[in-house]
Amino acid sequence: MLNIVLFGPPGAGKGTQSEKLIKHYGLTHLSTGDLFRKHLGEGSDLGNLAKQYMNEGRLVPDEVVIKMVEQKIADTEGSKGFIFDGFPRTTAQAKALDSMLEKHDLAISGMIALEVEEDVLRARIKERGKTSGRADDQDDQKISTRIKVYLDETLPVADFYRNQGKYQSVNGVGTIEEIFASITEVIDSY
Repeated sequence: MLNIVLFGPPGAGKGTQSEKLIKHYGLTHLSTGDLFRKHLGEGSDLGNLAKQYMNEGRLVPDEVVIKMVEQKIADTEGSKGFIFDGFPRTTAQAKALDSMLEKHDLAISGMIALEVEEDVLRARIKERGKTSGRADDQDDQKISTRIKVYLDETLPVADFYRNQGKYQSVNGVGTIEEIFASITEVIDSY
């Protein structure tokens, strides 16, 4: 089973490439944002638990997020694998994900990190903001904050997978097809 963590800063092109990879390899998209919306919308036990934390202004604990991920994996029979989008965001989440996957005789095949210079990220985010309707994609201060959070809190996850020999960097600048070809070359080497 192919399980990929597609990684990179805001504006690196993860969403665009995820869509192509899902179609190409028959993977299941696993987005924690989508899982939160699903569980909250359904009023599930996990959704209600997450809502309690969110209503208090607190982060939803990793163990609750991991349970949502585990349930999604269990509910997706016959999948050829998963592409993890926006998760894991911290080293603690990466460790918890590995432990959970191991219980199901699964593992992360690799992390593919899209490398893009900050000035290109900023331009991409602003361009996306013109069509996305997201106000935060047009606000320079919010863009700076999102990039800083990525560098301070999320980037260390790359070291976690690098230490496992599962990290691969891909140039995230070029045409969509050029970047996709570079990613598939990495995946096909697994």
